[in-house]
Amino acid sequence: MLTRQEQMELILDHYEHPRHKGVLEDADAVVEGGNPGCGDIVKIYLKLDNEGRVAASFEGEGCTISQASASYLMDEVNGKPLDEVLAFDHNELMEGLGQEIVQQRTRCATLSLDTLRAAIRKREREQMLKES
Repeated sequence: MLTRQEQMELILDHYEHPRHKGVLEDADAVVEGGNPGCGDIVKIYLKLDNEGRVAASFEGEGCTISQASASYLMDEVNGKPLDEVLAFDHNELMEGLGQEIVQQRTRCATLSLDTLRAAIRKREREQMLKES
């Protein structure tokens, strides 16, 4: 379990040095999500390889928590099987970031996961259309 100071440092590190930030070429789905109340925007690029493993990246702007959360989430999901990514929930994300720090900013902290899930649903819809 990280101390409060370590949690703050983790969030700042992901904000200042984001992982998997930028356009993912040949993405299967691209979805943009936002929080109108605070101006956070996260665009998720999603691709699945032949074994069903996730490749994802993001672009965005907004508060420290929303952008750090997107970076942290990309670290957590890249290279994992889709079923593991689908099992990743809000609590797991918020615990990883530091529940005590992000609990007052839940919408900011979970924007990236909600947008990733929307990208997965969009990809699944498009696959079903191709197959029918």
